[in-house]
Amino acid sequence: MILDKVFSPECVVLNLESSDKDELFEEMVQCLVSGHPEIDRDQALSALREREAKMSTGIMHGIAVPHGNCDTARSVVGAIGISRGGVDYDSLDKAPVHLVFMLLCNPGETDLHLQVLKELASILQNPLFGKQLQEKTSAQQVYDLLCSYEESSEQ
Repeated sequence: MILDKVFSPECVVLNLESSDKDELFEEMVQCLVSGHPEIDRDQALSALREREAKMSTGIMHGIAVPHGNCDTARSVVGAIGISRGGVDYDSLDKAPVHLVFMLLCNPGETDLHLQVLKELASILQNPLFGKQLQEKTSAQQVYDLLCSYEESSEQ
């Protein structure tokens, strides 16, 4: 399992306040910096915006996976955000985003970055996961659900 090392309950935002993508990046990077003080906030925002400029990471069914390379990230670190009202994200399917899985990756961790994206993509294919995630009322419940889905996908 790798997602249990990338995400943590401390980096879960249960009720995102953001209404658009820029606000969302600010809100979630703040969460990541709080949990990982070594991360340079401006560098992280720049990396995410640079990646997003290439193509939207709002991938499907109200889910976004913004990610970027950040020299100050020690490895691959992530945050999970849940928006009850939806975020205007300029998604590929034009739908508002309700679930966000943000990743910051040290450039030297390319293989791990790709493994994390692959594992997330596998879990996110299951529509039940997103529905169950939105029903959770604590950061620990969100983290535990993610870990249980990863564990069951490896069996």
